[in-house]
Amino acid sequence: MLTSITEGILCCLTGKTASLVLPLESSEPSDGFEFVEVKPGRVLRVRHIVPERQALVTDKQVTVKTDGNFNNESCSQKNESKTGSSVHCKRKITVYRNGQLVIENLGDVLHSEILQCQDGDLEPCSTVEVELADYKEMPSSPDPNPVPPPVPPTHGEQKPAPPPRRRRRKPKRTVVIDSKRVISSCKGTDSDVALFFVHGVGGSLDIWGSQLDFFSRLGYEVIAPDLAGHGASTAPQIAAAYTFYALAEDLRAIFKRYARKRNILIGHSYGVSFCTFLAHEYPDLVHKVVMINGGGPTALEPSLCSIFQLPSCVLHCLSPCLAWSFLKAGFARQGTKEKQLLKQGNAFNVSPFVLRAMMSGQYWPEGDEVYHAELTVPILLVHGMCDKFVPMDEDQRMAEILLFAFLKVIEEGSHMVMMECPETVNTLLHEFFLWEPDMSRKDSSKTETDKTAAASDTLHTLKTNKSMDK
Repeated sequence: MLTSITEGILCCLTGKTASLVLPLESSEPSDGFEFVEVKPGRVLRVRHIVPERQALVTDKQVTVKTDGNFNNESCSQKNESKTGSSVHCKRKITVYRNGQLVIENLGDVLHSEILQCQDGDLEPCSTVEVELADYKEMPSSPDPNPVPPPVPPTHGEQKPAPPPRRRRRKPKRTVVIDSKRVISSCKGTDSDVALFFVHGVGGSLDIWGSQLDFFSRLGYEVIAPDLAGHGASTAPQIAAAYTFYALAEDLRAIFKRYARKRNILIGHSYGVSFCTFLAHEYPDLVHKVVMINGGGPTALEPSLCSIFQLPSCVLHCLSPCLAWSFLKAGFARQGTKEKQLLKQGNAFNVSPFVLRAMMSGQYWPEGDEVYHAELTVPILLVHGMCDKFVPMDEDQRMAEILLFAFLKVIEEGSHMVMMECPETVNTLLHEFFLWEPDMSRKDSSKTETDKTAAASDTLHTLKTNKSMDK
């Protein structure tokens, strides 16, 4: 503590920031660590584990063009592509001038709750109108232009005059989504599947250690970058390098470098916003998304009354207190095991300048409810019940906005649930990767409807013939 205060005073006097994060020398490239220069002088550390079955075809990897189209040069990858189940994604999103948001689901709708991913199936095509303007009270089928019911006149009373006609409100914005999406099971033996893990503020790729080891052993290709200023990536001494847009472009470059045909994005906390950005930018390449304690579908805006707005030297003096606060709020328990996990995961080990710039740069006005409602990719929401950073109702709000969303709550977990409960999280993620919608129920219901219609037509024909005979 005394050392931290001394270094903070020297930082204030000299005007220099201590504890800079610099790239490490990778003496063992076999461990899967690579350094990628996304921009001149901007280098990110990436852990890239390629299964042995794919190591022989490094010269025929999948590439993504600038326009986002998929270019596959591997013949074996074409042959291993899965058919999957075709789902009709159709919804109408209407925003009114008073801020009211109305979403109509007109296509296939997945069940809202799913405990075992293999049991998920599709409901018949239906129209569901959900009003999302009120946060707490959610009527099932609200009318954007309600009309009071007429009151029947009693005997002897004069009929009341009709109420004046209300002028129909014009929507401020209307978005219509109408597309087909193929959802398939993603196995570790499929060479066209890649998993991307994105950490949040103060973390590093090391927080995904259990997940990277688990899924790489199952044969999945895994990619996990360190954000700028985190882990072993370079730490530019300019605040503009840590805005949402700057970091999003870094991850776009990483995604375009390693993307396969079917990519699954796994984000934690602030990393969820970057996964949402990539899923929106590349809907044909992002196959599934996992959001771990990511919060609600609201536009990002930095808080002006936050402790992270203090000068970097002051934050450096407070770093021991901040680390303890993070341990207390990020983990359900604060024992020796949790402290060791925090140290091994290299979490909350960034310079005060980077921490301040990251918190101040969280400005993303486009990422509002409409932006999230436009996503058609299946999404698994994982929430730690003891999380003190992200309330439960925010993830519930996210599940209500998204088209295909499954919410899973882990009671013994907190904000760092993937480190606290690695076995539970790994099993849940693996089930979601293997999940595929069951279209048999939809096809059987359609067949029964066709049979009923055919029988009705036959009966109508028989009655017509009898009447003609008479």
